[in-house]
Amino acid sequence: LVKLPPQPAGGPFTLAVAGSNRVECKDVLIGEVWLCSGQSNMAWVVKNSLNLEGEKKLAAANSHIRHFKVKNVASGYPEKDLPGAWAVCSSDTVEWFTAAGYFFARELSRELPDVPIGLLNSSWGGTRIEPWTPPEGFATVPSLKNIHTTLQRANPRQDEYKATLTKYLGELDQWRTQAASALAAEAPLKPAPAYPASLIPGSERQSPAALYNAMIHPLIPYAIRGALWYQGEANLRDGMLYADKKLALVNGWRQLWQQDFPFYFVQLAPYRYGDGKQDSTVMGDFWEAQSACEKIPGVYMAVINDIGNVNDIHPKNKQEVGRRLCLLALAHTYGKTGIEFSGPKFKAMTIDGNTLRITFDHARGLTTRDGKAPDNFEIIGEGTDFLPAVASIDGETIVLSHPDISKPAAMRFAWHKLSEPNLTNAAGLPAAAFRAGEVAVIDYFQLRVPEAKDLTLVYDLNIGSHGSDIVYDVNNAANIKTFSRVAYFLELQRRGEPVQYVYVAMDAFTDDPTKIGVPTFESKAVFQTKVSNLTVISNVKGIVNGNLLQDAGCIEFWSHNYSPGNAKAVPGASDQLYDFGDTISPSKPDGYGSMQVHNYAAKQTIFAYNAWKSGQNADLGIGNSPSGNTRDWTFNKNASNYTVKRLRVFVR
Repeated sequence: LVKLPPQPAGGPFTLAVAGSNRVECKDVLIGEVWLCSGQSNMAWVVKNSLNLEGEKKLAAANSHIRHFKVKNVASGYPEKDLPGAWAVCSSDTVEWFTAAGYFFARELSRELPDVPIGLLNSSWGGTRIEPWTPPEGFATVPSLKNIHTTLQRANPRQDEYKATLTKYLGELDQWRTQAASALAAEAPLKPAPAYPASLIPGSERQSPAALYNAMIHPLIPYAIRGALWYQGEANLRDGMLYADKKLALVNGWRQLWQQDFPFYFVQLAPYRYGDGKQDSTVMGDFWEAQSACEKIPGVYMAVINDIGNVNDIHPKNKQEVGRRLCLLALAHTYGKTGIEFSGPKFKAMTIDGNTLRITFDHARGLTTRDGKAPDNFEIIGEGTDFLPAVASIDGETIVLSHPDISKPAAMRFAWHKLSEPNLTNAAGLPAAAFRAGEVAVIDYFQLRVPEAKDLTLVYDLNIGSHGSDIVYDVNNAANIKTFSRVAYFLELQRRGEPVQYVYVAMDAFTDDPTKIGVPTFESKAVFQTKVSNLTVISNVKGIVNGNLLQDAGCIEFWSHNYSPGNAKAVPGASDQLYDFGDTISPSKPDGYGSMQVHNYAAKQTIFAYNAWKSGQNADLGIGNSPSGNTRDWTFNKNASNYTVKRLRVFVR
């Protein structure tokens, strides 16, 4: 590795290396290099963006912009090199440049006309954030400890790897001795011990660290000014956990580059994700996580909720995407003053009688882009759901009210996945989604369950509060002697939204109180059976409520892996969908895990809590899952979306 002292920007130069022979690299430029990474919206090329023919004509004047496309490849171990070549911007080449990166570079070059700009395009459509993150990044974030641990098990430099391999080699030696004896005796022989799966690193494109290994690591320590990131669609259901994952990515890259470089990223645009099946507020949760990423020093977001197309996941106006990224860089990296780089940012909320007043930073010239009243504001009060607010601009604040809400408590803005709000500042930059306030906590169990006074609490669990471990806040199992009924009460709440709850009771399916809680491997609870006299009380739309329902209930409680086949021939269950009739995998008893109560007569999941070992990334829901190849929330990984997730277990 040769390090040159800082050089003035410019070129083209010839770089000569002389020794026993002489090698020359011609047409070398010295300037600013930006890493461009993410999934398909960063991989999206100029060819597929607006005004291609016009852009090709303009590109002829931008030969000082260069582009290097990293080949899409994954690896289980860090690679040392990668193939590729720099492309000079021209009318013939520009159509294959990353559009977001190119339009960023073009805007930047207008402010830095004498400085060449290079783009390292390392992006791959459909990829999650985890494969781009190095192990060193996961190690810095406690909530991602399990990913780091898994990666370290496959690291040949780690003691655990060496111990596991040593043990395997010993078992293999024993088998070879047995094999020799069996061969001589013409006796049957068991198969050789399998190579430990934990020692095999993930090498698929969605495996944690796999794209970092092959598409980022070989670039280090290439001198870069900063990074541009456009990704998130593949992590949509992560909720606030995405902010932790972004922190891991940024920490890891900066640590390995040994440079606290700036990191600018693009907000996802509104889109019909899983329309009709996906929760309409799932984007609000994700946008909130994206905004939370700005708490990381040197990390800023370009908001684009006004330039997308709700019918196209790939906004074609990448020119404006690049311009807004450039505004961030000019303000925070290049020290340009006197420019507005952000839309209105939520600052505070105050309650004044029957109104809420919202104040903002970056609110000079607060206005709307269509001249109408501000839209996409909602408020909530005691005993109400969120209702569309009457919103008005008062200087640099917004005043909210609703005729049916006398005591507003909380609000949210642009929370629907199709929200294209009209609020901007004088610079025409939009406000990002946000929410504020708290909804009063009500014990719906006491309020809504008539038989509450007759029930005895066995377990009380704040789901996910202890990471991957099930640690009950209350555990009275040792005090329970006999019982004839078992009941569950699950409460879920997103911050600033009403509580969702479900109460379900049934005749006892066991006489052991240690087996009615979460069916962990340690509990040895395995139940796949119908249950009698089902009682259901819920405020979730679509849930069938009823008392002592007959021929309706079944439970699927186990710690095993499972598949969607209808092993118990449950009426109405599918062999293709994860639902109320699945198949336990006996080979993996300490596996994914299922705690599900169903109304099979209504083809309905009453509640599901799966993959509890994933902590905040568990599956959790009331009613049928709104999306995917599942009715029972399997693989949804959505627990982090809820700020309240409390499960209580009772007996009578």
